[in-house]
Amino acid sequence: MENGKFSVKLELRIDWSEMDLYGHVNNVSYFKYIQAGRVNYWRATGITEMFEKEKIGPILASTHMDFKSPLHFPGNIVVETRMESIGNSSFCLQHRILNEKKEIAAEAKDVIVVYDFNKNEKILFPDRLRKEVERIEGRKI
Repeated sequence: MENGKFSVKLELRIDWSEMDLYGHVNNVSYFKYIQAGRVNYWRATGITEMFEKEKIGPILASTHMDFKSPLHFPGNIVVETRMESIGNSSFCLQHRILNEKKEIAAEAKDVIVVYDFNKNEKILFPDRLRKEVERIEGRKI
């Protein structure tokens, strides 16, 4: 994953219940962390509000995670999220999960489709959303 600015960050606490038999955070929890980061990004960029008002919103098409190092309880993490790319009707988010030392514990990518829930079909990525994403990201996408 290329280095660069991650515009939206979310701090989370590791819960004891996320531990597995081997004494580290279970891989399923990493996916919950990036889900929280994804939703946090949607809220920051107005995607959640767009869905609430217009029933146009995101559908997760795929997700991929590369695990770099284990996480342990007790501890805190930061989930960093940014827009990697915008296609016609889909977009790709990148995530990094950082441990308390700010080391990368995992990297992930999501492919998400913009969907009109009124018509039950995918739609083009809205221009107004692109402008808001570019404002938050501080760059053209």
